[in-house]
Amino acid sequence: MAESPMEAAHRLGHVAVRVEDMARAKAFYQQLGLTLSWDAPDWCYLQWPDRSAGIALLSPEYRAAGPHFAFHFRDRAEVDAVHDRLQAAGVSVGAVHDHRDGTASFYLQDPEGNWLEMLYEPPGGIGH
Repeated sequence: MAESPMEAAHRLGHVAVRVEDMARAKAFYQQLGLTLSWDAPDWCYLQWPDRSAGIALLSPEYRAAGPHFAFHFRDRAEVDAVHDRLQAAGVSVGAVHDHRDGTASFYLQDPEGNWLEMLYEPPGGIGH
């Protein structure tokens, strides 16, 4: 009998892209209507006004992660449970880390080599 699928992520929450000029990139995405919710010298996060989705801009100096997409979860325990279940299934996963913006996550690669993040988003959103 096949194992039941994992709990679904709350939503596909963000993509992260590498940028050369943070100021220029922030201005561009703000012109598209996104609002800045986290701003650090090495990375920033912009969201749609309804906080439904966002984009992380990673400077050349940012080394904690590279370009990726992320599934967002409402509960930190869900991220830990998905991590443990993937690891038990033999999937290579990184450690769960608490981040300076109030989130917690881990990274992994899909079978095609694409990077993804499983991220707990606190009730107030990223950076709140």
